[in-house]
Amino acid sequence: MREGFALPRTIGAVDMGGRLLNRIILYLELVRMEFVNNLAYRSTYFTGIFNYSIQIGAYYFLWDAIYAGGKVIGGLNREEMITYVIVAWVARSFYFSNLDRRIALEIVEGKIALELIRPYSYQMVKYARAFGEAIFRMLFFAFPAGLMFSVVRPFGLPPDVLSAVLFIIAILGSFAIYAQISMLVGFVVFFTKSTTGIYKAKRIVMDLFSGLLIPITFYPQWAIDIIKLFPFQAVSYLPNMIYLGKATKAGALNIIALQAFWIIVLWIACSLVWRFAVKHVVIQGG
Repeated sequence: MREGFALPRTIGAVDMGGRLLNRIILYLELVRMEFVNNLAYRSTYFTGIFNYSIQIGAYYFLWDAIYAGGKVIGGLNREEMITYVIVAWVARSFYFSNLDRRIALEIVEGKIALELIRPYSYQMVKYARAFGEAIFRMLFFAFPAGLMFSVVRPFGLPPDVLSAVLFIIAILGSFAIYAQISMLVGFVVFFTKSTTGIYKAKRIVMDLFSGLLIPITFYPQWAIDIIKLFPFQAVSYLPNMIYLGKATKAGALNIIALQAFWIIVLWIACSLVWRFAVKHVVIQGG
């Protein structure tokens, strides 16, 4: 009797495990496909390296002039600030994604209707494809750019191996947070039916409040208190503090925990907005 009752549960667990494994294989295949697709257009990333070189060069000369005389500003000396600028922009080439533009285009063109009938998670598919592009960017953009800058203008490395590992984990968290914010921005098109100004607003907010352009410590205290209420600083500023060794090991773990918190919050927000948006589309006739 006991064995007879246990059998269905065992079969159900096996079926559930099989379905989960199939989903994982599907998403990994999507990561691979997106990576391969980007290989066909890798020349555009070489021009991107050139564009990033100009941006980093401009900020390098700007901060080099600001720090003339060996000043310490916002807790960073000249060498730390130069390293901060280079690492922040190179890391951005990895975690940056165009999820919002892709989602908005599918909504405007009506392709989103096909996604509603397919047996997979729309969000997970988009994250998988964005991660495939991120891996491509890391191999063909971030690493080459970092090596090039290290030759032209040597910059500091993490103080130890553990800091480097924690920084890599934090950058993966940066990718997840940035991707989810981009997805939320893309979902806005469900309701506005227009993309005008949305992308620019997101980019300005992310670049300013993530610490990419200006370290968070450079802002007045009232602005810092407001920024801490949002996930932006967990994208660039806090991971860079790990890289520079400004965060203790316990502090670095707290930063990663903070990223995990925002990843969960943003995941819930994306899921809720998605469900509401889908109902909105159906009511309007799709």
